[in-house]
Amino acid sequence: MITSTSGITALGTVLGVWAHPDDEAYLSGGLMALARDAGSRVVCVTATRGELGTADPWTWPPPVLAARRTTELARCLQVLGVTEHRWLRYSDGGCAGVDPAEPVGRLAELIDRVRPDTVLTFGPDGVTGHPDHRAVSAWTTAAFDEAAPAGARLLYAAVPEAFATRWAAIDERFGVYLPGYPVTTPADRLAVDVVLDPGTADRKVRALAEQRTQTAGLIAELGVRTYTEWVAQEAYVERALHPLVDRPAVTSG
Repeated sequence: MITSTSGITALGTVLGVWAHPDDEAYLSGGLMALARDAGSRVVCVTATRGELGTADPWTWPPPVLAARRTTELARCLQVLGVTEHRWLRYSDGGCAGVDPAEPVGRLAELIDRVRPDTVLTFGPDGVTGHPDHRAVSAWTTAAFDEAAPAGARLLYAAVPEAFATRWAAIDERFGVYLPGYPVTTPADRLAVDVVLDPGTADRKVRALAEQRTQTAGLIAELGVRTYTEWVAQEAYVERALHPLVDRPAVTSG
C-alpha cells in the first residue's frame, strides 16, 4: 500500500479518466502534482464540460457554464503541473445514455498510445453514485481490459471507512453523495491511502480554488483550514478488491 507522498513515484505514468471538471482535482489532485514533480507523465481525461453543474442555471446557462469550466479546469491543471489533457465531449448528465462502444474505443486508443503504468478512475459506485461517474468507470474498465499494457494497474477512487465517518456531517450538509452512498472500503483493502503533506495539500486547494464555480461557496462556508483537511486524503483500491466488483452496485432508487 502507498501511504506516503514519497511512494507516488511507484505509480509510474498515470492516466486519469473522470466525468466532470473538478473530479480529477478532488480525487487525484495531490497524486497528479506529486507525480509531475517526480518527473512522471500524467494524462488527464474529462468526459464532459460539466455544463449542468450549478444550482443557478439562470446565471449559468449550460453553454456559458461549459465555457467557464473549460477555462477553470485549464487553470487548475496548470497549478498541478499537468500539461496533457483530453476532452471526450459528452453531455453532462448524459454519459449513462451513450452507446459505450464509442467511448470505450476512444479510451482504448488513448491507453494504447499513452501506455500507462497506472489508470485512475471511479469505481463502479462512482464514489458519489452519480450516473456519469458510474458510466465513466464502466468505459474505462472495459478500455483497460482491451488495451492496457502488461503489468498496468487499474485503481478505483475509494472512500475509506474512517474518512466517511470523520466527514459524515459535512458530506451530508453539502449533499456530496446520492442516497445509499458512499460505498466505503476498509483500510486494509486500500492500495493507496495518502494524507497529503501541507505543501501539496495547499497546492491542491489552490488548484481547486481555480474552479470557482464549483468550489468558491464551499471554501467560503468551511474556511480554508477545514476545507484543506477535508480534501487532503486521497485513496484508491485495486479493481479486484473494490467492494462492488463482485456484487451489484448500490442504486439511488
